[in-house]
Amino acid sequence: MLGIELTPEHELSRLVDLGVRAEEAGYDAVYSTCHYNNRDPWAFLARLAAATESVRLGPGVANPYETHPVTLASKVATLDEASGGRAVFGLGPGDPSTLSNLGLEDERGLRPVLEAFKTAQKLWAGERVDREGTFDAADAGLNYEPPQGANIPVHVGGEGPHMCRMAAKHADGLLYNGSHPKDLAWAREQVDDGLGDRPDHRGEFDLIAYAAVSVAEDATAAREAARPPVAFITAGAAPPVLKRHGIDRDAATEIGERVSAGEFSAAFERVTPAMIDAFCMAGTPEAVRERAAAVAEHADGLVVGSPLGPELESAVDLASEAVDGLF
Repeated sequence: MLGIELTPEHELSRLVDLGVRAEEAGYDAVYSTCHYNNRDPWAFLARLAAATESVRLGPGVANPYETHPVTLASKVATLDEASGGRAVFGLGPGDPSTLSNLGLEDERGLRPVLEAFKTAQKLWAGERVDREGTFDAADAGLNYEPPQGANIPVHVGGEGPHMCRMAAKHADGLLYNGSHPKDLAWAREQVDDGLGDRPDHRGEFDLIAYAAVSVAEDATAAREAARPPVAFITAGAAPPVLKRHGIDRDAATEIGERVSAGEFSAAFERVTPAMIDAFCMAGTPEAVRERAAAVAEHADGLVVGSPLGPELESAVDLASEAVDGLF
């Protein structure tokens, strides 16, 4: 599976054009990031559904704190209907840097994610739900059934060991936020542990590298364009991940504090070459292919994520060509 992430930091008509271009370039799925400080991802996905024919569409990833899980389930079902059965539900614990602005950083966890998508699957199947737990619902139901019914794929976004294992046991895929073969090798170990408890009726499972990619013919330009997403990834990386790549924890904390304060330029300036190497596939198409080939030894799929490159339109094509045949 080859997907692409499009971030609603650009005007929606440009994003739709990029999504159409991605479909034409051979991507299988388009995910939209979900951050309150960007444009609404559901508005973008709805417009993209009308402009495309075959590519799968979904949030990458939504979280169950900003929006009630029953409402999230309806949003995904609506997207499935609008796209003729092409929706995929990307769901995870959310980005700590932006959730802290909303006072929600302490709500993050495994149980809310699991309960949210299990509830969604019941609603999509036409059931009504009553729930007391990480959220409440009383006789909640949908007045319509999405084309895929309860079979809308659920891709869990996460990188902690428990989240990886939970996804392998219960979901259809794991969107693992990683761009380095060391991280994907570790994720594969966690997934394999979870697959040991996976019932056969849940079918196949995909470990998908949700990778920051910055590709251009000019390697320097590509690496410079990688600074913003690498800043966010570094800020949210768990201590074991930082240790795995030899990145100073205090430096990562400082970047996170700058991001939370909205001091983005200051955060981006603190990104080091080692951080770019750890958290992004950055450089020429040849360099990106070399890294992607190493990741493919452990992953079943790849999502080409932000920033894509210094020039978005060409990067959509360059990235597709760079990883052709690997996933």
